[in-house]
Amino acid sequence: MTTNIAVLSDIHGMLPALDRVLAEPAVQAADLIVVAGDHTWGPQPTEVLDRLMELGDRAVLIRGNADRELMQMAQGISVGLDDDPLSVWGAAQLSPAHIQLLAGMPERLILNVQGFGPVLFCHATPRDDEEVVLVDSRVERWEQVLQDVPAEVETIVCGHTHMPFMRLAVNRMVINPGSVGLPYGRPGAHWALLHDGAATFARTVIDANQLIDEITSHSTFPQVSEWLEEAVRRPASDTDALTIFGPRDGRPSR
Repeated sequence: MTTNIAVLSDIHGMLPALDRVLAEPAVQAADLIVVAGDHTWGPQPTEVLDRLMELGDRAVLIRGNADRELMQMAQGISVGLDDDPLSVWGAAQLSPAHIQLLAGMPERLILNVQGFGPVLFCHATPRDDEEVVLVDSRVERWEQVLQDVPAEVETIVCGHTHMPFMRLAVNRMVINPGSVGLPYGRPGAHWALLHDGAATFARTVIDANQLIDEITSHSTFPQVSEWLEEAVRRPASDTDALTIFGPRDGRPSR
């Protein structure tokens, strides 16, 4: 049974952000690092995959919707993103080894964690890799997305929406560590620790100018400067993100 887990999610090809989180003493001391999907779709997708692979057995990698979509595009499968330059470029960067790595990642995984018991790790929801649930999603919505979760699982860890939160939903604790690479709301790389039955949220503060400079110097994505200006310099606030995501959780229109 694992006693101390560092939970990361939504790195989105931002290698310097990942490296700073991996350098955190609490992450280095963790028994296991679980990364809850969307490692790719960003300016350094293969570099992030390679760094995660270097962690070996210390890391468990969940596949997110962005990872699946880039993998499918690299395999010649249309996912409706042919007009997205970052997706087209990112899919072309994947080597056969990267495609094989992504294909072998689970979409969900249950691990026994000391103080928690069985914990289900997934990207978006236990049943779908791009379904949206939010901190303020109504109970009926949570009942829908958790209906097939085994009764013994009392904790679910997910990502996808890039905003950290923890809430009780249908007698289960749901934990979202936020995003390492593309946070909404406050800046910085967000992550969490599971230890002795408690979840602790953490943030690694990163200077935006330095992050942009480092990625611009190493990424081969042709529009990297413009993309970073939008994604890093002008990220969505949590209020904006909740407003945009809200209709996708099935809530009634206002």
